[in-house]
Amino acid sequence: MEGFVDFTNLSQGRDQLCRATQYTCMLLSYVIERKAEREKLVMKLKQLESSMSSGRKMFRLGNMVHSLVAARKTTQLSDVVPRVCLTASNLTRALYFTCDAVLWLKSVGLHPHIDKLKWRNWATKCYYFSILMNLARDWYEISWRLEQAVQEEKTKESFFWNNHNQELNCVKCDSVHGVFFLLFQVLKSHPPLLLDLVKNLCDLLGPLDTLGIYKTNPGVIGFCGVLSSLVGILTLASPHLKLKQ
Repeated sequence: MEGFVDFTNLSQGRDQLCRATQYTCMLLSYVIERKAEREKLVMKLKQLESSMSSGRKMFRLGNMVHSLVAARKTTQLSDVVPRVCLTASNLTRALYFTCDAVLWLKSVGLHPHIDKLKWRNWATKCYYFSILMNLARDWYEISWRLEQAVQEEKTKESFFWNNHNQELNCVKCDSVHGVFFLLFQVLKSHPPLLLDLVKNLCDLLGPLDTLGIYKTNPGVIGFCGVLSSLVGILTLASPHLKLKQ
């Protein structure tokens, strides 16, 4: 109970709970919208989804500053690739939060003459680029760990010391299968990297659909949104599962 209280006291924790609710409503409304007797329920779900979206915009009003602070920290990373990727991601996320704040002003009527479509398009592009930078960082981490795993296997004098080494020896006969086996081993042994990759891939579908790059349906976006939110909640509740910068 105390852990739940501490979690909900975090602004990110409240945002993730609202996000999970928002995408759950999107998924459920898509699943049952074709049933005529459920029209009222679908309407209520869509209203709740809209309310959660508006609430999250208010929660995120100060996140632009957080992203700028995070960008300043990532500029001090020693490794060039993570430094560039994470700094670019944080800066574009700050721009996304700026656009998001402008859209919030429009939604509450404080600035009714704002071009909603233009600002939403800018926000989506910033969010999309931020996710791409995060995925580039994930790919760099995976490539580095794969190379490290290959080097470790090359230095072993024998591949028959245990069952695990026997499997790796057999895998070498098939390069494609070997790469996928090593990839599986790397992700299995580094849960934070796996969770970050899953979250970023799930988050990518939304802007791809909005920008018209890869069209899908609200059901898929809702499912990926729920999965991404659950990963976000998990990493907030268990910080050791969050990929370190």
